[in-house]
This record gives sequence, C-alpha cells and structure tokens, in this order.
Amino acid sequence: MFSAAEFFELEHTAHSKLFEAEKYVWEALKQIPSYLQFRLKPAVLGELVGKPFISESIFIGRGTIVEQGAMLKGPAWIGENCHIRSGCYVRENVIVGNNVVMGNSCEFKNCILFDDAQVPHFSYVGDSILGYKAHLGAGVILSNVKLDHAEISVLATDGMIATGLRKFGAIIGDRSEIGCNAVLNPGAVVGRDCIIYPGTNFRGVLPGNSIIKVRQTTQVLSRRQPNDA
Repeated sequence: MFSAAEFFELEHTAHSKLFEAEKYVWEALKQIPSYLQFRLKPAVLGELVGKPFISESIFIGRGTIVEQGAMLKGPAWIGENCHIRSGCYVRENVIVGNNVVMGNSCEFKNCILFDDAQVPHFSYVGDSILGYKAHLGAGVILSNVKLDHAEISVLATDGMIATGLRKFGAIIGDRSEIGCNAVLNPGAVVGRDCIIYPGTNFRGVLPGNSIIKVRQTTQVLSRRQPNDA
C-alpha cells in the first residue's frame, strides 16, 4: 500500500531512482537533497527571456523557456521544453520533468514534478509530488505544515501511518485534476485520475478514479436601490 507504482508511471520521470526501495511513496521527499547534491550538474541549456534570476546550482534542459521575473534559487533540476513564467519562485531541492508549466506567482520547494505536470497560476507546492499530467487550477495550495508543527501522519483505512515528516504536502497521482482554490491539507494522498472540485478543503486519502464534489447553498436577492429607502 502507498507504493510509488500505485500513483505514478515511473517512465514519465528521469528520476525514478528516487523511488527505488522505498516502502511509501512520500519517502522520496527525504531523498531529494542528497540526490541533487550528488547528481546535479549545473547548466543552462534553455532560453532565457530578459534576465531572470538563476543561481549557480540550477540545471535547465534544452527547449525550456525561463521568463524575466522568475527566480530560480535552487538547487533545482528542470527538464526539457518546460515553461517557467514570470513571477515563478523555485526554492531549494526541486526536481522537474519535461514539458512542465510553472506559472506566475507559484512557489515550489522540496518537490518532484513528473513530465507534463501543470501548475500555471498562484499555487504553493511544498514537500509534494505531482504525477504525470497532474494539473493544479489557479490558487491551489498544498499545505505542508500542521498548525501545531507536529509529525504528519497519513490517514489510511486501517489506521494512521506516521511519516516521520514534519513537512509533507501532498501526493497527486498521474492525470489528477485539482480545481481552483482547493486546499489540500498536510499528508493528503490523491490517487490517479481523480477530480477535486474548486474550493474543496481536503485531508486524507482519495482512491484513484474518484471525484470530490463541493455543494454550496446560494441565495439570490433583489438589490435595494438608494432611492427605495
């Protein structure tokens, strides 16, 4: 249960070694710093538009476009044919596949993005893994710290699984869609091919091929005009 193969097609990342011999998929998050320390060879092979900030600990693959206003602090490994838009903030220990969109006012930290993942607008992705073709709508937050700063556990069907992590956002399986302004609370685990409706506040484990719908009650009233007083 909770192996990487349950959530991701590992051929859609050049960094599958991160998931070798790991019992739980989230354990790969612990391996990112050492993986980059020993394997990262900084280089900028893509196209820079204007003068984005790029530190000396960044690899950028061919065909990737980095717009002015982006800040790549790193260490980070970014694949080919990605689009890093103005206002994107890439912090430490970020691994990104090919054909990924990293958008305006989005922040990334200690995370893995598989090929073709899209995070185009106003999102926070911390201590999380996004699968192949996973998509976050505008304003999605993957919250990674509990309010009491305690260790994060995953709520499984047979009880709680301690992760050993005090910072752990979410696991988002391949092709899952997270709607605008949804918040996934620390330790959220979402299977493949799921849909989470906009505005959802979710915690726990969502099985693959599931949909979470949010129902809200609305009321339409006639507006009183000032001369009606």
